[in-house]
Amino acid sequence: MSELKNPMFSTLLLCLLYLPLLVSAECSCETELQDNSGNNKSKALRYKLAAISSILIAGTLGISVPILGRKIPSFQPENNIFFIIKAFAAGVILSTGFVHILPDAFESLTSPCLSERPWADFPFTGLVAMVSAIGTMMIDSFATSFYKRSHSSKALPVNGDEEIGGKHEGNVHVHTHATHGHAHGTGFASEDSRLSELIKHRVISQVLELGIVVHSVIIGISLGASQSAKTIKPLVAALTFHQFFEGMGLGGCISQANFKGTAIVVMMLFFSLTTPMGIAVGFGISKIYNENRSRALIVEGVFNSASAGILIYMALVDFLAADFMNPRMQGNLRLQLGSYLLLLLGAGCMSLLAKWA
Repeated sequence: MSELKNPMFSTLLLCLLYLPLLVSAECSCETELQDNSGNNKSKALRYKLAAISSILIAGTLGISVPILGRKIPSFQPENNIFFIIKAFAAGVILSTGFVHILPDAFESLTSPCLSERPWADFPFTGLVAMVSAIGTMMIDSFATSFYKRSHSSKALPVNGDEEIGGKHEGNVHVHTHATHGHAHGTGFASEDSRLSELIKHRVISQVLELGIVVHSVIIGISLGASQSAKTIKPLVAALTFHQFFEGMGLGGCISQANFKGTAIVVMMLFFSLTTPMGIAVGFGISKIYNENRSRALIVEGVFNSASAGILIYMALVDFLAADFMNPRMQGNLRLQLGSYLLLLLGAGCMSLLAKWA
């Protein structure tokens, strides 16, 4: 089956290029005066450079561990330890949506720097997050059904003595004899089931990366535009761990999708480079950027709300519901308890980072 082709990455690149223009627009609220002791620009620059390198390394390591771990038999998707690792990743992603991104979105869209009407009259944050979650479900459903139909149309019925080499992953061949009344090889039912799971994991990994990357662009620009060393210093360590844990979650999903080498490299690079690129862009616009400008607050709030909706849906539906309702999980009490423990550990570790980032 050919690789899934999706315009998500092109859309994200356009957003990355256009976002600085949006956030540097008209000012509706005065910039708060910063403490001179924390406004040491040379020290802030050193922290930004440290942030770029540490976040790049942490993101690359985080997303690489699950993908490279597939070469180790214990970390294969069919083993119990993979379920436990996915539970930890789901906790990280769920906490990112609920504890990190959603509160930032509420803060942006309820800021006193925005006009009371309409921003104070309606909870736009919840609305955008809800619409984003519904949209994610629709994309998940439509994309999966589309590629299922696309594959099914390529599978021709077997008539008489003939052998068909389908377009299935793994080049499955079915050989039948009408006169013998039996078939050799793997049937279409099991192959279609396996292919359905493969398509599902590919769609999930791409949508999940969309939600993570949108948020990464915003936090990168915010950090890069800040001139306060006192503000940046705690963020460096917090965002480094943040990027590592998120990378593990995304990497686990990509490892199940069985992408080809080129697609894996592209997805890894996109995740690893987005936040450092955001920091560089933020540094470039730091002289004209004001986080209290109305347009900056609206853009950040809407993008964060949408990102939160995507991540919350993915964590609850595609990670937790799919794995914890799995017959294998239901029939193994030790696996259940271990997964619960790692789920809470992942959510707890990521929630703790909210104190600094």
